[in-house]
Amino acid sequence: MAGQPTYALGNRNKSRTRDAQSINILAGKAVAKAVRTTLGPKGMDKMLIDGLGDIVITNDGATILREMDIEHPAAKMVVEVSKTQDDEVGDGTTTAAVLTGELLTKAEELIDKGVHPTIIASGYRHAAKKAVEILKTITIDVSTDDRETLMKLAKTALTGKAAGEYKDFLAEKALDAVLSVVEETDDGIKVDVNDITIEKREGGSILDTELVTGLVIDKERVRPNMPKKVENAKILLASFAIELQKIEKTAEIKITSPDQMNLFVEQEEKMVKDMVDKIIASGATVVFCQKAIDDLAQYYLEKAGIYACRRITKSDLQKLAKATGATLFQDVTDIRPEDLGSAESVEERDIHGSKMTFLLGCKEEKTASLILHGGTSHIVDSLNRALHDALCVIGVALEDKKIVAGGGSPEIELALRLRDYAATLKGREQLAVGKFAEAFEIIPQTLAENAGLDPIDKLIELRSQHEQGNKNMGLDVYTGKVVDMYENNVLEPLRIKTQAINAATEATVMILRIDDVVAANRRGSGMPPGMPQPDMDM
Repeated sequence: MAGQPTYALGNRNKSRTRDAQSINILAGKAVAKAVRTTLGPKGMDKMLIDGLGDIVITNDGATILREMDIEHPAAKMVVEVSKTQDDEVGDGTTTAAVLTGELLTKAEELIDKGVHPTIIASGYRHAAKKAVEILKTITIDVSTDDRETLMKLAKTALTGKAAGEYKDFLAEKALDAVLSVVEETDDGIKVDVNDITIEKREGGSILDTELVTGLVIDKERVRPNMPKKVENAKILLASFAIELQKIEKTAEIKITSPDQMNLFVEQEEKMVKDMVDKIIASGATVVFCQKAIDDLAQYYLEKAGIYACRRITKSDLQKLAKATGATLFQDVTDIRPEDLGSAESVEERDIHGSKMTFLLGCKEEKTASLILHGGTSHIVDSLNRALHDALCVIGVALEDKKIVAGGGSPEIELALRLRDYAATLKGREQLAVGKFAEAFEIIPQTLAENAGLDPIDKLIELRSQHEQGNKNMGLDVYTGKVVDMYENNVLEPLRIKTQAINAATEATVMILRIDDVVAANRRGSGMPPGMPQPDMDM
């Protein structure tokens, strides 16, 4: 917050409220401006460099804002909008941030004209509610059987990303992965993208990316002589270490002869063997351990023909439990044969020089894995972000069963319809709703600017088409023409738009309602400077 004034409660002055609002709005607009050039298929990338010199190259809004070093509290609120958009939908993060910045810009224009922030906030809330209602009137239905439309959704999400050249290939992989984890419930379709495991591997080309209908764990056998493949596997998941348990209390053992030393070592070995014997007795043929496996325990497991992996992450253990139906054991004494998981096969495969464990035919079939390939680590990371967007977009579209055309067409339709709605209102809220409508035009305007087109000409052409009732007309950034985006195969889930509108509105309203920035004193009595101290004699 270098250079920003700090306001105490003493020495009040009339200009303070306006200064605080201006600074907060300026900070929010600055964040939006930072990611605005990345919007759309023709958007540019950002190179982010941290203190260690590591770099990230991306045009993903959420990634950019997450990696940026932002200190201003109002700016952080805009970052939160993008983060929430990423958590809820997985795509549209740049749209959400840019829309927030434009709403703040329009609000500042009204404040300069003497409209009170409370009135603006009220008008924005009304406008947001109306905008969501309008969106629902221009949606298109989609179902799990409509593979063609779902492919168009995935391709739209991948367009403009670093892997956009391979969008047909990647869209098919993403769609197959999502369809393999779709769950039919009483409340409708549920898609948990976390059921899709993504493993990254440098080497080969993007076209080497493969989909595995099963679970892939980035671990190899602890010993090469263990079986490489286990059919009809019985799987044990251990969150405890398979090794000699250390005594927590300090103890001293005096050994006075070699025989006593041998007895001591033999007893330790017996304790480890007893642990392994309990695992063997359960009928387990595959063991996944979250912690260490002692060398001696490895030997006994190998001798019993058991496939074992160690140092499995907690998240992978949870995926294993869900996929195989296994119980995660906390102690060796808890092991019961009926709590083991199962899979048709567990095997180790060599993937471009690194070994991974594949579980196929899991008990719970709602699982899939994508193994991503690329020439460099940056390409693989970029591919990972692009595929994550595609997976999320397909998932939310299937859950909501509603999609809209893209290319700025929903925003122009919203701007047009909200202006008509504003004309029906009385009082100054009409001005706020009108400005809210204007803010939507920043999306097609930015798409045009990033494509090197004249934004004014394109906005006029888009407005004209929508006024004639062509609600799906949007901007084709490749040809520079205004076309029907549904026929042009540019589609997005409804939730991308509704989430961006709601989150951007809430963040804008919160920033507008701040009339002061006060430095909090967390030492002593905790009272801000200039305030009288409480009377302690009472």
